[in-house]
Amino acid sequence: MDVKAEAARVLAELRALGDPARAQSEKRYLKSEFVHIGVTVPALRKVALSTVKGKPTRDEVLSLARLLWDVTDDGQPVHEARMAAIEVLVKRAALLEPRDMETAEEFIRDSASWVYVDHLAEKVVGGLVMRHPDLAPVLDAWVADPYMWIRRTAVLALLPGVRTGDPDLERISRYGDALLDEREFFIRKALGWVLRELSKKDPSWVVEWVEPRLGAISGVTLREAVRRLPAEEAARLRERPS
Repeated sequence: MDVKAEAARVLAELRALGDPARAQSEKRYLKSEFVHIGVTVPALRKVALSTVKGKPTRDEVLSLARLLWDVTDDGQPVHEARMAAIEVLVKRAALLEPRDMETAEEFIRDSASWVYVDHLAEKVVGGLVMRHPDLAPVLDAWVADPYMWIRRTAVLALLPGVRTGDPDLERISRYGDALLDEREFFIRKALGWVLRELSKKDPSWVVEWVEPRLGAISGVTLREAVRRLPAEEAARLRERPS
């Protein structure tokens, strides 16, 4: 693969698909300071994934993602180029190795929105931890990190295990306890999402974890956690003590 040529092609195709009105609307919605071209997610994904339809090497995937991530326009990152970089990494996440946690961390620390972080957290970081369980202690450090998006990543990286029926219940519980006093909405929401997904497979565990913490758990986390529980259990937990 000619990585530079592919990156240039992706950017050119994205620009050709741009809609200025959509760009402004999306920029407002995301409260973004980045440059927005205005490309729909399906169209962006199609362009990005066309670059890795063959059998790229790990080095090619990482180099392409890096080139796209670093695209700027008038000194500002380009939203769609960063989204394309993430799509490339997610599509070929199986090629990534434990050392590539460093790249994922770098991208997350260079992010300022859930729109970039969430796919990286679940599909890239979470995927790496599933394939290489010895990486899990990295998440233990991240859950206490000063940067909000790294903390969110630590929580959302537990989702692949939940979805595949192999949840890390010890870490879910421990991270949940560590984050009960969390003030950031996006962390509270992430914890609720993990509990919600777990409740689809193991509702009794979620009830048993949530119930003794009703006096401390945030409203955001609780609303998500009980969303998929049986109606009677959900109603009982919602009537938490004031």
